[in-house]
Amino acid sequence: MFNKHKIFSAFQSKNYRLYFFGQSVSLIGTWMQRTAVYWLIYVETNSAFMLGVAVFCAQFPSFLLSIMGGVVSDRYNRFNVLLKTQFASLIQAVLLTILIFSGDYAVWHILALSVVLGSINAFDVPARQSLVFDMVNQKEHLPNAIALNSSMVNVGRLVGPALAGLVLEKLGAEICFLINSLSFVAVIISLYAMKLPAFVPRENVTNMVTDLKEGLAYLKNTPGIRQIIILLTVVSLVSLPYIILLPVYAKEVFKGDAFIFGLLNSFIGIGAVGGALFLASLKAGSNLKKILSVCTLIFGAALLAFSFIDFLPAALFFITIAGFGMMSQTTITNTIIQTTVAPAMRGRVISFYAMAFFGMQPLGSLLIGTLAHYIGAPITIFVQGILTIIIALVFIQFHSPGKKMR
Repeated sequence: MFNKHKIFSAFQSKNYRLYFFGQSVSLIGTWMQRTAVYWLIYVETNSAFMLGVAVFCAQFPSFLLSIMGGVVSDRYNRFNVLLKTQFASLIQAVLLTILIFSGDYAVWHILALSVVLGSINAFDVPARQSLVFDMVNQKEHLPNAIALNSSMVNVGRLVGPALAGLVLEKLGAEICFLINSLSFVAVIISLYAMKLPAFVPRENVTNMVTDLKEGLAYLKNTPGIRQIIILLTVVSLVSLPYIILLPVYAKEVFKGDAFIFGLLNSFIGIGAVGGALFLASLKAGSNLKKILSVCTLIFGAALLAFSFIDFLPAALFFITIAGFGMMSQTTITNTIIQTTVAPAMRGRVISFYAMAFFGMQPLGSLLIGTLAHYIGAPITIFVQGILTIIIALVFIQFHSPGKKMR
Protein backbone atom coordinates (compact mmCIF):
# COMPACT_ATOMS: atom_id res chain seq x y z
CA MET A 1 0.00 0.00 0.00
CA PHE A 2 1.15 3.54 -0.76
CA ASN A 3 1.80 5.88 2.17
CA LYS A 4 -0.40 8.79 1.03
CA HIS A 5 1.12 11.32 3.41
CA LYS A 6 4.66 10.56 2.32
CA ILE A 7 3.87 10.54 -1.42
CA PHE A 8 3.35 14.32 -1.52
CA SER A 9 5.51 15.50 1.38
CA ALA A 10 7.75 17.62 -0.90
CA PHE A 11 4.72 19.79 -1.76
CA GLN A 12 5.11 21.42 1.65
CA SER A 13 7.77 23.58 -0.05
CA LYS A 14 6.17 26.37 -2.10
CA ASN A 15 9.10 26.67 -4.50
CA TYR A 16 8.89 22.98 -5.31
CA ARG A 17 5.10 23.19 -5.82
CA LEU A 18 5.58 26.03 -8.33
CA TYR A 19 8.30 24.11 -10.14
CA PHE A 20 6.29 20.89 -10.20
CA PHE A 21 3.13 22.35 -11.73
CA GLY A 22 4.91 24.62 -14.21
CA GLN A 23 7.22 21.85 -15.36
CA SER A 24 4.29 19.40 -15.61
CA VAL A 25 2.62 21.57 -18.26
CA SER A 26 5.88 22.01 -20.14
CA LEU A 27 6.61 18.27 -20.15
CA ILE A 28 3.28 17.44 -21.76
CA GLY A 29 4.30 19.73 -24.62
CA THR A 30 7.78 18.20 -24.72
CA TRP A 31 6.35 14.69 -25.11
CA MET A 32 3.95 15.88 -27.77
CA GLN A 33 6.85 17.32 -29.74
CA ARG A 34 9.00 14.21 -29.27
CA THR A 35 6.18 11.91 -30.39
CA ALA A 36 5.46 14.06 -33.44
CA VAL A 37 9.13 14.23 -34.45
CA TYR A 38 9.60 10.45 -34.37
CA TRP A 39 6.31 9.81 -36.17
CA LEU A 40 7.09 12.36 -38.87
CA ILE A 41 10.51 10.88 -39.50
CA TYR A 42 9.19 7.33 -39.69
CA VAL A 43 6.37 8.33 -42.05
CA GLU A 44 8.82 10.25 -44.26
CA THR A 45 11.52 7.54 -44.36
CA ASN A 46 9.80 4.26 -43.35
CA SER A 47 13.14 3.34 -41.75
CA ALA A 48 13.87 1.99 -38.26
CA PHE A 49 17.46 3.09 -38.78
CA MET A 50 16.35 6.71 -39.29
CA LEU A 51 14.45 6.51 -36.00
CA GLY A 52 17.78 5.64 -34.41
CA VAL A 53 19.38 8.60 -36.17
CA ALA A 54 16.64 10.89 -34.84
CA VAL A 55 17.28 9.82 -31.25
CA PHE A 56 21.02 10.12 -31.83
CA CYS A 57 20.65 13.72 -33.01
CA ALA A 58 18.40 14.64 -30.09
CA GLN A 59 20.49 13.10 -27.34
CA PHE A 60 24.11 12.66 -28.40
CA PRO A 61 24.94 16.35 -27.75
CA SER A 62 24.16 15.58 -24.10
CA PHE A 63 26.89 12.95 -24.15
CA LEU A 64 29.38 15.45 -25.55
CA LEU A 65 28.44 18.48 -23.45
CA SER A 66 26.91 17.21 -20.19
CA ILE A 67 30.16 17.31 -18.23
CA MET A 68 30.60 20.93 -19.26
CA GLY A 69 26.98 21.52 -18.26
CA GLY A 70 27.74 20.06 -14.83
CA VAL A 71 30.73 22.35 -14.38
CA VAL A 72 28.61 25.38 -15.33
CA SER A 73 25.96 24.27 -12.82
CA ASP A 74 28.52 24.02 -10.01
CA ARG A 75 30.28 27.32 -10.83
CA TYR A 76 27.37 29.65 -11.58
CA ASN A 77 23.85 30.50 -10.41
CA ARG A 78 21.83 27.39 -11.26
CA PHE A 79 18.57 29.34 -11.32
CA ASN A 80 19.90 31.71 -13.98
CA VAL A 81 21.29 28.81 -15.99
CA LEU A 82 17.91 27.05 -15.87
CA LEU A 83 16.06 30.20 -16.87
CA LYS A 84 18.31 30.67 -19.89
CA THR A 85 17.95 27.06 -21.02
CA GLN A 86 14.15 27.31 -20.81
CA PHE A 87 14.13 30.42 -23.00
CA ALA A 88 16.50 28.68 -25.43
CA SER A 89 14.22 25.63 -25.56
CA LEU A 90 11.26 27.92 -26.24
CA ILE A 91 13.09 29.46 -29.20
CA GLN A 92 13.93 25.99 -30.57
CA ALA A 93 10.28 24.94 -30.31
CA VAL A 94 9.10 28.08 -32.09
CA LEU A 95 11.60 27.55 -34.93
CA LEU A 96 10.42 23.95 -35.34
CA THR A 97 6.80 25.09 -35.39
CA ILE A 98 7.50 27.68 -38.10
CA LEU A 99 9.45 25.12 -40.14
CA ILE A 100 6.63 22.54 -40.17
CA PHE A 101 3.92 25.18 -40.72
CA SER A 102 5.81 26.34 -43.82
CA GLY A 103 5.59 22.85 -45.36
CA ASP A 104 8.97 23.44 -47.00
CA TYR A 105 11.27 21.17 -45.02
CA ALA A 106 13.39 18.05 -45.28
CA VAL A 107 14.13 15.41 -42.63
CA TRP A 108 17.60 16.87 -42.06
CA HIS A 109 16.04 20.18 -40.99
CA ILE A 110 14.19 18.38 -38.19
CA LEU A 111 17.34 16.49 -37.22
CA ALA A 112 19.36 19.72 -37.10
CA LEU A 113 16.89 21.33 -34.71
CA SER A 114 16.99 18.15 -32.63
CA VAL A 115 20.75 18.62 -32.28
CA VAL A 116 20.13 22.18 -31.05
CA LEU A 117 17.69 20.94 -28.40
CA GLY A 118 20.08 18.20 -27.30
CA SER A 119 22.83 20.80 -26.82
CA ILE A 120 20.51 22.95 -24.69
CA ASN A 121 19.52 19.95 -22.56
CA ALA A 122 23.18 19.24 -21.77
CA PHE A 123 23.18 22.43 -19.68
CA ASP A 124 19.53 22.26 -18.60
CA VAL A 125 19.54 18.84 -16.91
CA PRO A 126 22.43 19.36 -14.42
CA ALA A 127 21.12 22.80 -13.44
CA ARG A 128 17.49 21.66 -13.10
CA GLN A 129 18.27 18.48 -11.17
CA SER A 130 20.71 20.25 -8.85
CA LEU A 131 18.31 23.14 -8.19
CA VAL A 132 15.69 20.76 -6.78
CA PHE A 133 17.86 20.55 -3.65
CA ASP A 134 17.38 24.29 -3.10
CA MET A 135 13.64 24.16 -3.80
CA VAL A 136 12.93 21.74 -0.95
CA ASN A 137 12.94 23.40 2.49
CA GLN A 138 13.09 20.17 4.50
CA LYS A 139 15.94 18.11 3.11
CA GLU A 140 14.43 14.85 4.36
CA HIS A 141 11.78 15.42 1.67
CA LEU A 142 14.40 15.43 -1.11
CA PRO A 143 13.99 11.72 -2.06
CA ASN A 144 10.25 12.32 -2.27
CA ALA A 145 10.81 15.34 -4.52
CA ILE A 146 13.01 13.29 -6.84
CA ALA A 147 10.39 10.54 -7.06
CA LEU A 148 7.69 13.14 -7.72
CA ASN A 149 9.90 14.57 -10.47
CA SER A 150 9.84 11.17 -12.11
CA SER A 151 6.07 10.95 -11.77
CA MET A 152 5.85 14.42 -13.34
CA VAL A 153 8.02 13.34 -16.29
CA ASN A 154 5.96 10.23 -16.78
CA VAL A 155 2.60 11.94 -16.48
CA GLY A 156 3.94 13.98 -19.38
CA ARG A 157 4.84 10.71 -21.10
CA LEU A 158 1.32 9.45 -20.40
CA VAL A 159 -0.64 12.51 -21.53
CA GLY A 160 1.68 13.98 -24.17
CA PRO A 161 1.87 11.05 -26.62
CA ALA A 162 -1.86 10.35 -26.31
CA LEU A 163 -2.66 13.97 -27.16
CA ALA A 164 -0.02 13.93 -29.89
CA GLY A 165 -1.59 10.86 -31.47
CA LEU A 166 -4.98 12.60 -31.66
CA VAL A 167 -3.53 15.90 -32.85
CA LEU A 168 -1.36 14.21 -35.47
CA GLU A 169 -4.39 12.46 -36.94
CA LYS A 170 -6.79 15.41 -36.81
CA LEU A 171 -4.70 18.58 -37.08
CA GLY A 172 -1.15 17.69 -38.10
CA ALA A 173 2.34 17.72 -36.58
CA GLU A 174 2.64 21.50 -36.71
CA ILE A 175 -0.05 21.86 -34.01
CA CYS A 176 1.90 19.51 -31.73
CA PHE A 177 4.92 21.76 -32.07
CA LEU A 178 2.83 24.88 -31.50
CA ILE A 179 1.39 23.44 -28.27
CA ASN A 180 4.90 22.62 -27.06
CA SER A 181 6.01 26.20 -27.76
CA LEU A 182 3.13 27.58 -25.68
CA SER A 183 3.79 25.14 -22.84
CA PHE A 184 7.13 26.76 -22.02
CA VAL A 185 5.25 29.82 -20.79
CA ALA A 186 4.05 27.85 -17.74
CA VAL A 187 7.49 26.79 -16.55
CA ILE A 188 9.00 30.25 -17.13
CA ILE A 189 6.21 31.88 -15.09
CA SER A 190 6.72 29.33 -12.29
CA LEU A 191 10.45 30.05 -12.18
CA TYR A 192 9.90 33.81 -11.88
CA ALA A 193 7.40 33.19 -9.04
CA MET A 194 9.95 31.33 -6.89
CA LYS A 195 11.81 32.83 -3.95
CA LEU A 196 15.00 30.82 -3.64
CA PRO A 197 17.86 31.33 -1.17
CA ALA A 198 20.29 34.03 -2.26
CA PHE A 199 22.98 32.68 -4.54
CA VAL A 200 26.42 32.65 -2.92
CA PRO A 201 29.10 32.46 -5.62
CA ARG A 202 31.79 29.98 -4.79
CA GLU A 203 35.33 31.15 -5.12
CA ASN A 204 36.53 29.78 -8.45
CA VAL A 205 40.21 29.36 -7.68
CA THR A 206 40.51 26.62 -10.27
CA ASN A 207 39.77 26.61 -13.97
CA MET A 208 37.05 24.55 -15.65
CA VAL A 209 39.47 21.81 -16.73
CA THR A 210 40.49 21.31 -13.11
CA ASP A 211 36.82 21.19 -12.13
CA LEU A 212 36.31 18.42 -14.67
CA LYS A 213 39.23 16.45 -13.26
CA GLU A 214 37.90 16.89 -9.71
CA GLY A 215 34.53 15.49 -10.80
CA LEU A 216 36.14 12.44 -12.39
CA ALA A 217 38.33 11.88 -9.32
CA TYR A 218 35.28 12.10 -7.04
CA LEU A 219 33.48 9.49 -9.11
CA LYS A 220 36.54 7.22 -9.11
CA ASN A 221 36.83 7.42 -5.33
CA THR A 222 33.11 6.85 -4.66
CA PRO A 223 32.46 3.24 -5.70
CA GLY A 224 28.78 3.15 -4.73
CA ILE A 225 27.98 6.03 -7.07
CA ARG A 226 30.34 4.76 -9.77
CA GLN A 227 28.71 1.32 -9.88
CA ILE A 228 25.15 2.56 -10.31
CA ILE A 229 26.23 5.01 -13.01
CA ILE A 230 27.92 2.13 -14.83
CA LEU A 231 24.68 0.15 -14.52
CA LEU A 232 22.68 3.07 -15.91
CA THR A 233 25.20 3.48 -18.73
CA VAL A 234 24.82 -0.11 -19.88
CA VAL A 235 21.03 -0.12 -19.53
CA SER A 236 20.80 3.16 -21.47
CA LEU A 237 22.95 1.71 -24.25
CA VAL A 238 21.29 -1.70 -24.52
CA SER A 239 17.78 -1.54 -23.04
CA LEU A 240 16.21 1.92 -23.10
CA PRO A 241 16.38 2.36 -26.91
CA TYR A 242 13.50 -0.13 -27.29
CA ILE A 243 11.33 2.99 -27.44
CA ILE A 244 12.58 3.89 -30.93
CA LEU A 245 10.93 0.72 -32.29
CA LEU A 246 7.42 1.67 -31.13
CA PRO A 247 6.52 3.37 -34.45
CA VAL A 248 7.44 0.09 -36.17
CA TYR A 249 5.16 -1.86 -33.82
CA ALA A 250 2.34 0.65 -34.26
CA LYS A 251 2.47 0.57 -38.05
CA GLU A 252 3.75 -2.91 -38.92
CA VAL A 253 2.84 -5.23 -36.03
CA PHE A 254 -0.49 -3.70 -34.93
CA LYS A 255 -1.40 -2.27 -38.39
CA GLY A 256 -2.24 1.04 -36.76
CA ASP A 257 -1.57 4.75 -37.11
CA ALA A 258 -0.26 7.68 -35.07
CA PHE A 259 -2.97 7.11 -32.45
CA ILE A 260 -1.71 3.56 -31.75
CA PHE A 261 1.84 4.92 -31.52
CA GLY A 262 0.69 7.50 -28.99
CA LEU A 263 -1.22 4.81 -27.10
CA LEU A 264 1.89 2.63 -26.72
CA ASN A 265 3.86 5.59 -25.37
CA SER A 266 1.05 6.50 -23.00
CA PHE A 267 0.85 3.03 -21.48
CA ILE A 268 4.58 3.17 -20.83
CA GLY A 269 3.73 6.39 -18.99
CA ILE A 270 1.05 4.66 -16.92
CA GLY A 271 3.57 2.10 -15.71
CA ALA A 272 6.18 4.78 -15.10
CA VAL A 273 3.79 6.90 -13.03
CA GLY A 274 2.93 3.84 -10.95
CA GLY A 275 6.63 3.22 -10.39
CA ALA A 276 7.21 6.84 -9.39
CA LEU A 277 4.39 6.78 -6.85
CA PHE A 278 5.72 3.50 -5.47
CA LEU A 279 9.17 5.04 -4.99
CA ALA A 280 7.70 8.21 -3.48
CA SER A 281 5.98 6.09 -0.82
CA LEU A 282 9.11 4.20 0.26
CA LYS A 283 10.15 4.50 3.88
CA ALA A 284 13.50 6.02 4.83
CA GLY A 285 16.22 3.39 4.97
CA SER A 286 14.71 1.17 2.27
CA ASN A 287 17.22 -1.11 0.58
CA LEU A 288 17.57 0.82 -2.68
CA LYS A 289 20.15 -1.61 -4.05
CA LYS A 290 17.72 -4.50 -3.82
CA ILE A 291 14.86 -2.47 -5.31
CA LEU A 292 17.15 -1.31 -8.13
CA SER A 293 18.07 -4.91 -9.00
CA VAL A 294 14.45 -6.12 -8.89
CA CYS A 295 13.22 -3.25 -11.07
CA THR A 296 15.90 -3.93 -13.67
CA LEU A 297 14.85 -7.60 -13.75
CA ILE A 298 11.19 -6.59 -14.14
CA PHE A 299 12.14 -4.29 -17.02
CA GLY A 300 13.97 -7.09 -18.84
CA ALA A 301 11.20 -9.65 -18.30
CA ALA A 302 8.55 -7.21 -19.60
CA LEU A 303 10.56 -6.57 -22.76
CA LEU A 304 10.78 -10.32 -23.34
CA ALA A 305 7.02 -10.71 -22.94
CA PHE A 306 6.23 -7.71 -25.17
CA SER A 307 8.58 -8.62 -28.00
CA PHE A 308 6.48 -11.15 -29.95
CA ILE A 309 2.94 -10.19 -28.89
CA ASP A 310 0.68 -9.03 -31.73
CA PHE A 311 -2.48 -8.77 -29.62
CA LEU A 312 -2.72 -5.09 -28.67
CA PRO A 313 -4.39 -5.36 -25.21
CA ALA A 314 -1.77 -7.87 -24.02
CA ALA A 315 1.00 -5.73 -25.52
CA LEU A 316 -0.28 -2.68 -23.66
CA PHE A 317 -0.20 -4.64 -20.39
CA PHE A 318 3.42 -5.71 -20.79
CA ILE A 319 4.58 -2.31 -22.07
CA THR A 320 3.05 -0.86 -18.89
CA ILE A 321 5.15 -3.24 -16.77
CA ALA A 322 8.22 -2.26 -18.82
CA GLY A 323 7.48 1.40 -18.06
CA PHE A 324 7.32 0.61 -14.33
CA GLY A 325 10.67 -1.19 -14.35
CA MET A 326 12.40 1.33 -16.61
CA MET A 327 11.36 4.42 -14.64
CA SER A 328 12.04 2.87 -11.25
CA GLN A 329 15.55 1.88 -12.30
CA THR A 330 16.54 5.35 -13.48
CA THR A 331 14.84 7.18 -10.61
CA ILE A 332 16.54 5.13 -7.90
CA THR A 333 19.88 5.97 -9.51
CA ASN A 334 19.03 9.68 -9.40
CA THR A 335 17.84 9.43 -5.79
CA ILE A 336 21.08 7.86 -4.61
CA ILE A 337 23.10 10.56 -6.37
CA GLN A 338 21.04 13.48 -5.05
CA THR A 339 21.01 12.26 -1.45
CA THR A 340 24.64 11.15 -1.07
CA VAL A 341 26.84 13.35 -3.27
CA ALA A 342 28.73 16.29 -1.73
CA PRO A 343 26.90 19.58 -2.53
CA ALA A 344 29.95 21.10 -4.26
CA MET A 345 30.08 18.09 -6.60
CA ARG A 346 26.34 17.67 -7.21
CA GLY A 347 26.21 19.37 -10.61
CA ARG A 348 29.19 17.47 -11.96
CA VAL A 349 28.01 14.07 -10.74
CA ILE A 350 24.53 14.74 -12.13
CA SER A 351 26.23 15.54 -15.44
CA PHE A 352 27.70 12.00 -15.37
CA TYR A 353 24.19 10.73 -14.71
CA ALA A 354 22.96 12.76 -17.70
CA MET A 355 25.79 11.39 -19.85
CA ALA A 356 24.84 7.86 -18.92
CA PHE A 357 21.10 8.37 -19.31
CA PHE A 358 20.88 10.73 -22.27
CA GLY A 359 24.29 10.16 -23.84
CA MET A 360 24.26 6.40 -24.21
CA GLN A 361 20.72 6.19 -25.59
CA PRO A 362 21.59 7.80 -28.94
CA LEU A 363 24.48 5.38 -29.45
CA GLY A 364 22.19 2.54 -28.42
CA SER A 365 19.48 3.85 -30.73
CA LEU A 366 21.81 3.64 -33.71
CA LEU A 367 22.74 0.11 -32.66
CA ILE A 368 19.14 -1.01 -32.05
CA GLY A 369 17.84 0.72 -35.17
CA THR A 370 20.49 -0.98 -37.30
CA LEU A 371 19.83 -4.36 -35.68
CA ALA A 372 16.07 -4.04 -36.20
CA HIS A 373 16.68 -3.14 -39.85
CA TYR A 374 18.30 -6.53 -40.41
CA ILE A 375 16.57 -8.92 -37.99
CA GLY A 376 13.25 -7.14 -37.34
CA ALA A 377 11.84 -5.26 -34.36
CA PRO A 378 10.41 -8.26 -32.41
CA ILE A 379 13.68 -10.22 -32.36
CA THR A 380 15.58 -7.06 -31.46
CA ILE A 381 13.41 -6.32 -28.42
CA PHE A 382 13.61 -10.00 -27.41
CA VAL A 383 17.41 -9.71 -27.41
CA GLN A 384 17.17 -6.48 -25.41
CA GLY A 385 15.07 -8.25 -22.79
CA ILE A 386 17.61 -11.06 -22.41
CA LEU A 387 20.50 -8.60 -22.12
CA THR A 388 18.66 -6.50 -19.53
CA ILE A 389 18.13 -9.54 -17.30
CA ILE A 390 21.82 -10.45 -17.64
CA ILE A 391 22.82 -6.87 -16.73
CA ALA A 392 20.67 -7.03 -13.58
CA LEU A 393 22.17 -10.35 -12.51
CA VAL A 394 25.71 -9.07 -13.03
CA PHE A 395 24.94 -5.95 -10.99
CA ILE A 396 23.64 -8.08 -8.12
CA GLN A 397 26.98 -9.91 -7.99
CA PHE A 398 28.86 -6.65 -7.31
CA HIS A 399 27.21 -6.27 -3.92
CA SER A 400 27.35 -8.50 -0.88
CA PRO A 401 23.96 -9.79 0.34
CA GLY A 402 22.20 -7.51 2.79
CA LYS A 403 24.44 -4.51 2.19
CA LYS A 404 22.46 -1.32 1.68
CA MET A 405 23.48 1.19 -0.93
CA ARG A 406 23.52 4.64 0.60
